[in-house]
Amino acid sequence: MDGKPNFTAGANKLTNTLGSMMRGIAGEIAQTQIDFGIINGDYSLTTNSFSKPIPKENYSVCRHLLYDPSVPLTTTYLDGGHDHYNQVPYESHQHNVRLPKKQRWLRPGDKVLVAIIGNEFVVIDIVFDAKYLGKGEPAWR
Repeated sequence: MDGKPNFTAGANKLTNTLGSMMRGIAGEIAQTQIDFGIINGDYSLTTNSFSKPIPKENYSVCRHLLYDPSVPLTTTYLDGGHDHYNQVPYESHQHNVRLPKKQRWLRPGDKVLVAIIGNEFVVIDIVFDAKYLGKGEPAWR
């Protein structure tokens, strides 16, 4: 052997296969992008880079965007332990725990952040103007 690797046909084929797979993965990653969009009146999605409305059956949303803030997230049951001004001290009672109104499901008119992965559109979150920074929350509808 003169210091050069001695590739067999099988090793050469494996090298070519791995190279092809890596190029395919790199191509898929290059297709991933982030964009802004708007939720239309019929809950279809229109993004800046894809102007044709995408029906709600053809895109995905992250699960936190499906939360209905009018429904309690959970209920705590207390067997006494503290009192309330309008209740017998240490009486057993319960509390409904709710998320803030800003943690809500999507509505028409919402500006959203969208990940486009291959041919899949995924709404990641609702986006608000920076004008609310330092001024408190907007009036949540």
